[in-house]
Amino acid sequence: MKNQESLVTSLLKGNTLNGFNHEEIGDDHLYTGIETPMKDNAFDMSDKEKKERISILFAEIMDVMGLDLTDDSLKGTPDRVAKMYIEEIFSGLNPANKPKVALFDNKYQYNQMLVEKNITFYSNCEHHFVPIIGKAHVAYISSGKVIGLSKLNRIVQYYAKRPQVQERLTNQIAMDLQEILDTEDVAVIIDAKHLCVSSRGIKDDTSSTVTSFYGGQFNTPQKIAELQNYLKD
Repeated sequence: MKNQESLVTSLLKGNTLNGFNHEEIGDDHLYTGIETPMKDNAFDMSDKEKKERISILFAEIMDVMGLDLTDDSLKGTPDRVAKMYIEEIFSGLNPANKPKVALFDNKYQYNQMLVEKNITFYSNCEHHFVPIIGKAHVAYISSGKVIGLSKLNRIVQYYAKRPQVQERLTNQIAMDLQEILDTEDVAVIIDAKHLCVSSRGIKDDTSSTVTSFYGGQFNTPQKIAELQNYLKD
């Protein structure tokens, strides 16, 4: 705990981590790897203990901002936020919440791309903890096994429900599907609006961010064009 506290204190004082200070990390959309940065002891504390601790800390934040926690409208907010963080919007941090996936034989011998498009998701920017709202398009070509369509949605939601960077989210979904389906032939395209851009900073409400992953057969101009054609409204 002391090491973690000293790291947080160091960053808050403006010191650098891997050559970047926290201001640069926040606005330059930096991310450090495919895996979500987690402490080794991230799950030593139970969900109940985490909610209790978050409630206390969030109440302190509200108090520092000058809010009256005795007000009927506000006094339950710390508990509500804590429950929301652990059980809902950041539930994808816990591997125990990863969706169970069953594979089925490709009995129909369908060997063309399967596309599940316009999967709506809500995530949160790890730099400012404000929403990322977007749609994911997922495609794969069966290597002999197929996955239930709803599981594609659930995998997207699982990785979205954590503090995220869109590039990492795209890669995490794609690489997990490659492993599950035992094929390199996976593509993921994400088109999302970042409230850290639209509601603060530059305050540009019209722009969106598009990221993509093309694996195996999808990493060819012909397959990319075919997929893009399927995604047209």
